[in-house]
Amino acid sequence: MRINRQGLIVWFQHMKNLKQIKRYGHYIYSSKKMRYAVLYVDQEDIEKVEEKLVKLSFVSKVERSNKPFVRTDFENAKLDKAKQYDYKMGI
Repeated sequence: MRINRQGLIVWFQHMKNLKQIKRYGHYIYSSKKMRYAVLYVDQEDIEKVEEKLVKLSFVSKVERSNKPFVRTDFENAKLDKAKQYDYKMGI
């Protein structure tokens, strides 16, 4: 059984608060310079987790990722004629 997940971008004030943010989902990445973290959460629980994160005093804002809703299968993808020629020549 595959669980659908969605990313949350959490903007915070200090790096020391990162440990508390990690408790709310699957931690992937954080930026020291920009002070944000990327978490993955089950789509069923995303609203609850988002509300909990917004209530934390050190969280500036929480954004949802749109990746699950973007179509990734492409139709009629045609290569450039010059590139096709180069591939056939072995360049």
